[in-house]
Parts: sequence; structure tokens; C-alpha cells
Amino acid sequence: MLQHLQLYHQTNTTMKIKTLTPLATMAILMAGALLSGFNFPQDKWVVPDEYKNMENEYAGEDEDGIGEELYEQHCKSCHGEEGHGDGTKAKELETPLRDLTSEEVQSQTDGELYYKAIIGRDEMPNFEKKIRDEEDRWMLINYLRALAK
Repeated sequence: MLQHLQLYHQTNTTMKIKTLTPLATMAILMAGALLSGFNFPQDKWVVPDEYKNMENEYAGEDEDGIGEELYEQHCKSCHGEEGHGDGTKAKELETPLRDLTSEEVQSQTDGELYYKAIIGRDEMPNFEKKIRDEEDRWMLINYLRALAK
């Protein structure tokens, strides 16, 4: 009888393991499916319409070199001398930097660039207090456009 109970116990345990294995597999697959649809910060940077449609009154202007000066002061250390995302601090960041000269970046509206450069998010700092003058902010955006030329 003792042998019979041990056999029953082994069989019962084995049956539970066989029952749990498909459930565990399904749980893992479902978790993977859910996470694959999750927008991690770098995946999609949603810019509010109010910014996306902003008009750059100063488009093409920067005779005084203000945009370049602001870029040197606030952006170059991460984004690099020519905007390729290879600045001295870039390796310290968790977020991969976009190449500012790329079609992906340059195809965005001035308002989208403004939002990302001035408002920021995560490791991209907010510059509203550091660059207070609205015209200066647009000069920076104009300089970002000039990097692609």
C-alpha cells in the first residue's frame, strides 16, 4: 500500500507539473505580447498638436549666430559637434541619441523640434528656464536645421 501511495504521489505531482507548464508558457507569451506593444520612451515621442503646428516666425534667420552659440552651450556635449549624437556625454545616457542631421529628425516640423529641444523629456532636459527668450529658442531650431546642410 505504501508503494501505491508513493506512486500515486509521484503521478499526481507529475500531473501538476504537466498542467502548470502550459499555463506558465501561456503566461510568459502573454506577458511578452503585452510588453512588445508597450511604447518605451524612445519608441514614440508624441508631440502635442499645439506644438506640432507652431509657426516659426524666424525661419531661416540666425545672422548673429545665436542658435549656434546656444547649441554649443547646451546641446553639443550630448549631441556632438555636428549633431550626430556622438558628444562626450552621449555614452553616459541610457537613451540612444538621434542623429540631428538625419531625414528622420529633419522631416519633423519646426514645432516638433521646438517641443523636443526646449520642453524635453526623460534624459532630454527642459530648457525653458535656461533659454528664456522665444526668439533665441527659434534661433536654436534654425541652427538644428542648418546642421543638415
